[in-house]
Amino acid sequence: MIKSLSVILACLMMAATGLRADYESDEPIDFSLQRLHGEDLSVAELRGSWVVLNYWATWCAPCRKEIPDLSALHTAREDVVVLGLAFEDTEPENFDAFLKEFQPSYAILLVDVYAPPEPFGAPKVLPTTIILDPEGYPVKTFLGPVTGEDIESFIDAE
Repeated sequence: MIKSLSVILACLMMAATGLRADYESDEPIDFSLQRLHGEDLSVAELRGSWVVLNYWATWCAPCRKEIPDLSALHTAREDVVVLGLAFEDTEPENFDAFLKEFQPSYAILLVDVYAPPEPFGAPKVLPTTIILDPEGYPVKTFLGPVTGEDIESFIDAE
């Protein structure tokens, strides 16, 4: 029985490691995405700040719930930049109607669902939040809902 539990635990640990592998990098992250109704934004332009990359979609209920909390985090901390990565194949007008209601304080970047930014690729779940340290390295991934407090606790512990 103990041997079976050990094997199951080892498999779970390997699976968890596999989930995180797509979000790790030995080099600082750099990609550019177009802002909704704006110019491209390069992640490299934000070096020196903690960058919170939040993959979301308008139809995702947990994503909607995160927006006010992530907005408060983005506004409250000068050392943190939140970027909403809109992972949805829709027209900008649909985003406009959605954002009129939710009013995030952070930039919304449009992700091509057929060619998402490397090294991350498509998120495994929505929402997915990836934290880049001030040098641009991905240091933490939250699969599923996250709060501003979760993110601040991680950053403050680093």
